[in-house]
Amino acid sequence: MTLTQIAIFKGRNIRKTIFKNEWWFVVEDVIVALTDSQNPKDYITKMKLRDSELAKGYGQIVSTLPIDTKGGKQKMVCASTEGIFRIVQSIPSSKAEPFKRWLARVGYERVQEIEDPELATKRTRFLYKAKGYPDSWIEKRMRGIAIREQLTDEWQKRGAREDRDYQILTSEISKATFGVTPSQYKKLKGLQRQNLRDHMDDFELIFTMLGERTSTEFHQVRDTKGVKKLRKDAKEAGGVAGRARKDLENRLGRSIVTKSNFLQKRLK
Repeated sequence: MTLTQIAIFKGRNIRKTIFKNEWWFVVEDVIVALTDSQNPKDYITKMKLRDSELAKGYGQIVSTLPIDTKGGKQKMVCASTEGIFRIVQSIPSSKAEPFKRWLARVGYERVQEIEDPELATKRTRFLYKAKGYPDSWIEKRMRGIAIREQLTDEWQKRGAREDRDYQILTSEISKATFGVTPSQYKKLKGLQRQNLRDHMDDFELIFTMLGERTSTEFHQVRDTKGVKKLRKDAKEAGGVAGRARKDLENRLGRSIVTKSNFLQKRLK
């Protein structure tokens, strides 16, 4: 379920939706609001020709998301608040500056969350609830988020610097816990760009938390430093969770690792 809401700028409707836990705005709506263009797609094409730097990074600041329209859901190009600010820089319009101030107000909730992290937690709970997740699952997911943040903080303090470092360490825990890497796990569940953990059931979340919490504990107790040693801890921690998973599977007579995802559950 994707939530589409309407924000209004000087009488113009600008559709927005939640993606990656923040508001993303329909780019065509923004173009129309600022330029009164009758053909926003053509305007975007010409805008990228004028601004080579924007054209070069355009694919990194936009995503195609499902948006509610009169004809039903349609895939539309959207950008986050930060992405829209970059796009607006390339629009020679007298409305640009008022729009930036408007956009800052609309996105102010993100500033509030930085000042009061509890607001971010409340909003995340609300989003999961709106998508139809049960309260019991939401509690586990929120706890998992906290455990994950604690782990990544440890990794950063202990020598992980590049995105690839975090990917490698996460993969080690996942392989030892579930027997598959995160990318393999997503493929198993038929996912593409979706967040894997949003499609895990209770047991999958619990064993993910066990592996990651154990890894944090190993790092702290051993005062581990450097990606190579962190990787060894991660693999060992995942092994703890993996052995617990296998023991449960033997007693249940079924696999904990499943193809099931939340998208399928919503269709039932």
